[in-house]
Amino acid sequence: QVQLVESGGGLVQAGGSLRLSCAASGRTFSSYAMGWFRQAPGKEREFVAAISWSTNNTMYAVSVKGRFTISRDNAKNTVYLEMNSLKPEDTAVYYCAANRAGRSALAHMYDYWGQGTQVTVSS
Repeated sequence: QVQLVESGGGLVQAGGSLRLSCAASGRTFSSYAMGWFRQAPGKEREFVAAISWSTNNTMYAVSVKGRFTISRDNAKNTVYLEMNSLKPEDTAVYYCAANRAGRSALAHMYDYWGQGTQVTVSS
């Protein structure tokens, strides 16, 4: 069982930066690939970024590549999402998720989800 708690969301102007954190409980955190997803009002949840459990291989949605960076610290049971050059279209609730099978862009592959943190980017 893994419990995930996101933090770091907030209101930022376009062009600004935010760093999201996702703290995980459980001793097996390092066994899970981790992902970030987001959901804007009236839209489906979409993939943002993912990182493997040990090799730190990463993958990104085209819309955020070059602006967002996913990383993890297994000693702290935490995964991060550094978001730069934010745009109004990045406004959404951001969720972290854990996947035993490996990094994936598919939401249904993830076993555990956090409650989400709101990110609002003003123009």
